[in-house]
Amino acid sequence: MEQRRSERRVGRGCLVCCVAAVLLCSVASAQMRYSVSEEVNEGTVVGNIAKDLGLDRYTLKERKYRIVSSTAEPLFRVDQNDGVLYVNRKIDREDICERSSSCLINLKTVLENPLEVHYVGVEVLDINDHSPSFPDEEKTLEISESVLPGVHIPLQPARDPDGGPFSVQQYKLSPNDHFRLEVKDKGEDGKIPILIVQKSLDREAARSHSLVLTALDGGKPPKSGEINIVVNVLDINDNAPVFTKDVYSVTLDENAPVGTAVIQVNATDLDDGQNGDVVYLFSSIVNRKLLKLFDINQLTGEITVKGIIDYEEKDSYEIEIQASDKGLAPLATQKSVIIKIVDVNDNAPEIEVTSFSSSIPEDSRPGTTVALISVNDLDSGLNGKVICSIGEDVPFALSPTLQDKMYSLVTKSPLDREKQHLYDLTIMAKDAGQPSLSSEKAISVVVSDVNDNSPEFSLSPYTFYITEANEPGASVFSVKAFDHDENENARISYRIFRDASTDNKLTSFLNINTENGDISALKSFDFETLKTFQFQVVATDSGTPSLSSNVTVNVFILDQNDNAPVILYPVSSNGSAEGMEEIPRNVNAGHLVTKVRAYDADIGYNGWLLFSLQQVTDHSLFGLDRYTGQIRTLRSFTETDEAEHKLVILVKDNGNVSLSATATVIVKLVEPKEAFAASDVKSSTKVDEEDNVTLYLMITLGSVSILFLISIIVLIAMQCSKTTDYTSKYLQDTNYDGTLCHSIQYRSGDKRYMLVGPRMSIGSTIVPGSHANTLVLPDRRRASAENDGILYVSRKIDREDVCAQSSTCLINLKTVLEDPLEVHYVGVEVLDINDHSPSFPEKDKTLEISESVLPGARFQLKASRDRDSGHFSVQQYKLSHNDYFRLEVKDKGEDDSGTPSLSSNVTVNVFILDQNDNAPVILYPVSSNGSAEGVEEIPRNVNAGHLVTKVRAYDADIGYNGWLLFSLQQVTDHSLFGLDRYTGQIRTLRSFTETDEAEHKLVILVKDNGNVSLSATATVIVKLVEPKEAFAASDVKSATKDDEGNDVTFYLMITLGSVSTLFLISIIVLIAMQCSKSTDYTSKYLQDTNYDGTLCHSIQYRSGDKRYMLVGPRMSIGSTIVPGSHANTLVLPDRRRASEEVRQF
Repeated sequence: MEQRRSERRVGRGCLVCCVAAVLLCSVASAQMRYSVSEEVNEGTVVGNIAKDLGLDRYTLKERKYRIVSSTAEPLFRVDQNDGVLYVNRKIDREDICERSSSCLINLKTVLENPLEVHYVGVEVLDINDHSPSFPDEEKTLEISESVLPGVHIPLQPARDPDGGPFSVQQYKLSPNDHFRLEVKDKGEDGKIPILIVQKSLDREAARSHSLVLTALDGGKPPKSGEINIVVNVLDINDNAPVFTKDVYSVTLDENAPVGTAVIQVNATDLDDGQNGDVVYLFSSIVNRKLLKLFDINQLTGEITVKGIIDYEEKDSYEIEIQASDKGLAPLATQKSVIIKIVDVNDNAPEIEVTSFSSSIPEDSRPGTTVALISVNDLDSGLNGKVICSIGEDVPFALSPTLQDKMYSLVTKSPLDREKQHLYDLTIMAKDAGQPSLSSEKAISVVVSDVNDNSPEFSLSPYTFYITEANEPGASVFSVKAFDHDENENARISYRIFRDASTDNKLTSFLNINTENGDISALKSFDFETLKTFQFQVVATDSGTPSLSSNVTVNVFILDQNDNAPVILYPVSSNGSAEGMEEIPRNVNAGHLVTKVRAYDADIGYNGWLLFSLQQVTDHSLFGLDRYTGQIRTLRSFTETDEAEHKLVILVKDNGNVSLSATATVIVKLVEPKEAFAASDVKSSTKVDEEDNVTLYLMITLGSVSILFLISIIVLIAMQCSKTTDYTSKYLQDTNYDGTLCHSIQYRSGDKRYMLVGPRMSIGSTIVPGSHANTLVLPDRRRASAENDGILYVSRKIDREDVCAQSSTCLINLKTVLEDPLEVHYVGVEVLDINDHSPSFPEKDKTLEISESVLPGARFQLKASRDRDSGHFSVQQYKLSHNDYFRLEVKDKGEDDSGTPSLSSNVTVNVFILDQNDNAPVILYPVSSNGSAEGVEEIPRNVNAGHLVTKVRAYDADIGYNGWLLFSLQQVTDHSLFGLDRYTGQIRTLRSFTETDEAEHKLVILVKDNGNVSLSATATVIVKLVEPKEAFAASDVKSATKDDEGNDVTFYLMITLGSVSTLFLISIIVLIAMQCSKSTDYTSKYLQDTNYDGTLCHSIQYRSGDKRYMLVGPRMSIGSTIVPGSHANTLVLPDRRRASEEVRQF
């Protein structure tokens, strides 16, 4: 019974599942699409859904056919009787889809029993149901009347809710003469109207313009919207005020009271507002004195008396009145007002200094003109006659001139600034009127200093002591100098004399305060590297020309105990001062266990080291020498002594505050080793000795090679340094800028001639056609007698010192003539010549460039400077030929454009900074196919610490980039093998057992210490063999190694002998060349009449009936020496005359 009930339950469950599956499978979906125009009436048929979907319209109501919608008032409804879709309410496309290009409404219809879902899409079609509209009904624009035609003024566009062709399509502007419309299409943003000015605006003709802008859409018929545009024309200030009268003239009594009205002016302006308001001012060109005498009302234009009116000062005034408006850019008109003054006699004499030098040098001679003084009295007749005088107790006097009422103030005795540097002079002028009136004039004459004293240092030389480890940048000492002159002549600036010598390279680390002489060190000095140095300080005053002096400064560095002892031995693999020493147990007393080595960089007591045992297991066993650091046994070992002893050694210096370091030595007592172990040690020692011999040979070979290269370079340099220019200093090069090294003078008629180098003698003129080598010297005797008033150069002129870098150099001179006094001004323009070479701020420039820099990187160099200007300044740069760098010049360069051009150079040192761009390279082991693999065979019975092999590698980089570390990347048994991370030695960690495998693979990783480390790997296969096989392999290997070592040594010795021979040959050639050089350095033009040379150069000229020639010592045949010419000037026979005489015969 129970079984039947359970079967029924199972059957019912299966039935329910089947029904649910059928219902789910009966749900269907479909997509239909209709279209309907917006704004259609309610109840408009959209489409018959039931018919289009093939639904039975008689079952629609039973199956509750409906539209699923989330809104209370849906846009559409479906009739359950016939399945027709109707419009439920009015549709506004713009509200539903705003400005979308397409408007699709998705509907979901549902049928039940069974469940069916159908999707219907209804596209709402747009109609032209909206007109374009502007945001505002009226738009006001303000445009200045000065705006130019063609100016664009964007307008706010109209908006139409309709889309597509029913949106705004065009704009129209009402007809007018001044504006036109342009429409810019912005795509999705629509069309933008732009108002363009096509004709100039005139506010006076029309203050405003009314326009109508119409927007049209694309409907048929189109709908439109309008906006009124009012354009207000803004006024500009384009009219200047105009005076109502052409001439203003008036008379005014002298001494008229303040406030008296003189005249009123009037002007009008056609502009409006501020542009038409007129204000009255005195013109800016009006003398300031008139501003003190007269005033003007800015609003009314009335001129009134402001100060005292004096006829004698001026009998009439012409005042420029300016009428201007108040525009932003005001316009003004000027008009002259003439005021005539009526005279009254009431003036005293007036003294005027027309030319005055407020300071005069103390070395001026008596009679030097200081000032020109004119006296004037505005009165007439006797009242205008004036007499001037000055005090008698001053070294000055008034000298009258032929010109009336004119005096010159001159010195009458020598001046001395040290006695008196300032003179206050009072000049008195008195007229001849009754009663007479007088006046005084006070002037101050300053006696200026002449720079005739050089700066003097308080000590010479200076000696300073500085302790090492000084603070960089701090002042370490100072120098002081003083000058007896004053002002600029006494203002001293300090500098450190620097040159390229080795002794003065340290001056680059010193800085001096140019004002007070404080010297600071830019780096900390270390006594261990530098103990003493000296340099020079130059003190220069600011006079013209400046004077200077120098002093030698000796600096001594004092040692400080700043270096602690450094342990050299023992040192463990990890860098700590620890070591292990193994000694046989059967050694006797006094046996040398080891020696602790240390050093201290300090000197004297600071570097004197003492050794002491700080800790020891048994004081009776070991002793330490306090001076040498040797550890020796004090007695023999017994069976009861421990097998291991720890010794801690203290190493300290003898400074005031001593510094110390400690080293730890572990002494192990071991039993005596077997014979084969001693044999291994002896073989290893022999190999080390052979390696040392090879190393020494390589060092010797390198040294001799370097000496050979140096000798070759010296030989080449000596050959290149020989000058090939044997031309005379008197070659006809008019542009040579040398100095006069030799001259010969002679007289011909009333002139004196001098043969000179290219640079001209001061005050001389060039003989035409002499190639600038022959000068006509002015006859000083004759010139002094004639006093012809010719202006001469009194000393050498350096344009760069006089006018610096000015484009033009004009020196203004004032010449004075006395009896009567006349002053004339002369301007002398100094023309520039190419007398300066370009110079760099530094002789050497060091650049540090990373080797990873990309081609095309730019590095700016300091520009060269040339004191010359114009086309004689720096024009171009040149870079020495190289494969890595090129030069790019911006604006200017190095060689100037003078004739001949002058140049200079600077050395640029470029240091390439290392980058970690080289991976380590395995040198050993290397297999026959080139891979870093090797096989090592060792006996199975070796002890712990046995050297299996040594991995050798190198890195082409330097510093940390080339420092290699070794590590075991892979090993079969970590307990068997150990690797020294610094040396690459592979040793056994324990003895081998029978259970250990016979072959072990070790992979060693070698990497450098760069920021981004590079690495390489080596593989070592270690095979364990029986002792007999190992001995055989070791013998073969040792023999092979010995042969290879012998071959290398043999080749090194041959190479060393060859290089040494070449070196000796080069030395012999060098000595032979030195001995073959001539020691006769006398010039071809020395006054040696016995010289048997040839004539290399001559200059001929004619004077009267003779021809002259400047020659060398050898005389021309048929010539005679001009007396007093030192055998350099010959009188040549006139070949033409001789030939004519022959013809006559």
